[in-house]
Amino acid sequence: MSAPTTGGLRVPGATLYYEVRGRGPLLLLIPGGTGGAAAFDGVADALAAEYTVASYDPRGLSRSSLDEPEAGQSVAEHAEDALRLLDLLSPGEPARVFGSSSGAIAALHLLTARPERLVRLVAHEPPVVEVLPDAPAHRAFLARVRDTLEAEGLMPAMGVFAAGLRSDGDAPAPGPAPVPAPTPAPAELPPHAAARAERTMGDLPYFLGRIVPGFMAYSPDLERLEAVSDRLVLAGGRDSRGELPYRPAAYLAERFGRELLHFPGGHTGLTTHPAEFGGVLRQAFAS
Repeated sequence: MSAPTTGGLRVPGATLYYEVRGRGPLLLLIPGGTGGAAAFDGVADALAAEYTVASYDPRGLSRSSLDEPEAGQSVAEHAEDALRLLDLLSPGEPARVFGSSSGAIAALHLLTARPERLVRLVAHEPPVVEVLPDAPAHRAFLARVRDTLEAEGLMPAMGVFAAGLRSDGDAPAPGPAPVPAPTPAPAELPPHAAARAERTMGDLPYFLGRIVPGFMAYSPDLERLEAVSDRLVLAGGRDSRGELPYRPAAYLAERFGRELLHFPGGHTGLTTHPAEFGGVLRQAFAS
């Protein structure tokens, strides 16, 4: 992996850490979860052969600090951050954008708010569960995650959250929640990977406590989104059919009369199948 050029961008309420590689038209990569810019380490160099590739840590995550650590978070604010990066790095030309998971939710809002700034958006499994016919069940699932976080703490709540995503949003029956496998201790990893693992674990409380509730309650403007759907590629994982994050992408693709693009792996295919994932992404922007 080549060393990127890094920078910090002041935005209202935060300072965004970002990385840039390559030359050519801008491709902005918006990460989901707690991945940050490092989520794209496996694909950025290959994409940089054709594009100026920019990735970043969303506000409050990893190396992007908040002015007020307890500040609430909104999809619109995160979309504004992405727009400011577009204006900084591609001020005169519309750009290509890829977003995954919560990053794809911010990207959908950006597309509806400022469609003239995007040539194309590839949105990978945006969990906009409010568009689904069974949205009330998913609100109840998120309430269970919140209640578990408040009553039992982070790791039990992460277990309920992870199980609900896998089982189409239905939380498991009452009882001990499955706890995700622990991340290897930093001492067992190379320095770069250890630092990334430490940032990921450190970001979990913020992600689960403030990103998940606001982002998964977000309801996109479907009329405006349909009006610009010629610039939108909705995508899911080959191995995540039927799971909760997959379903909104499939639902919106059917509603808009668009083909659903499939990436390798499941919701985390970017990490588990980086080379193949990057190849599919290149094709999506070239077609």
